[in-house]
Amino acid sequence: MMKKIIKILISSFIIILLVAGISYAQPDVSIMDSITGNQPGNYVFSLQLLIVLTILTLAPSILIMMTSFTRIIIVLSFIRNALGMQQTPPNQVIIGLALFLTFFIMAPIGAEINEEAIQPFLREEISQEQALDEAMEPIRQFMFRQTRNKDLALFLNINDTVEASGLDGIPNHVLIPSFIISELKTAFQIGFIIYIPFLVVDMVVASTLMSMGMMMLPPVIISLPFKILLFVLVDGWNLIVESVVLGFN
Repeated sequence: MMKKIIKILISSFIIILLVAGISYAQPDVSIMDSITGNQPGNYVFSLQLLIVLTILTLAPSILIMMTSFTRIIIVLSFIRNALGMQQTPPNQVIIGLALFLTFFIMAPIGAEINEEAIQPFLREEISQEQALDEAMEPIRQFMFRQTRNKDLALFLNINDTVEASGLDGIPNHVLIPSFIISELKTAFQIGFIIYIPFLVVDMVVASTLMSMGMMMLPPVIISLPFKILLFVLVDGWNLIVESVVLGFN
């Protein structure tokens, strides 16, 4: 996951360099204006294009950091590691499942954003700044519901904004990292619970092999089929998905 984030950041940096290079390679606008009489709007268009390309490039990072994706992908990775299978399910399947579960969880929030921000802006009933504020409010409420007070207080103290006037007074640059570390803690707590039954299977198999004198045989090879069988018998995917989805407030 860290490699993907780094790749996204590098891609955005390359796009910024390309756009800047194209703008630099074009003729001087001030000279062309003195000749042709055109208005100097090329710089504004280049900056707008740069901002749009940067936002589109960083959109996956925004999706990962401000939605339920972080907790889901970590829990699914814990399941794969607990089973002892490093490549099954493959990364594409895990990421795809995490994305669709994220879409399912965030669908009501997306509908609220569309109703309160996007449609009024398209009807020219509100300005762009008001649309951004209205669109951010449902996301902030979602993050507040998942964020622990201890994590929120940590960044408030670091930012010297201890006396924030309610939730509306907490800025986004304080809320977002608080939400992320809260999601990480919750995901690791779920991962610990997931590991316990598979750890018991490993211990039983290892003790059985030692009692039989088969110390040279790796216990992981013997315990893997039993862990898969246990996971299938209890309908593990159904239980995990249900607990993860219902865990969001």
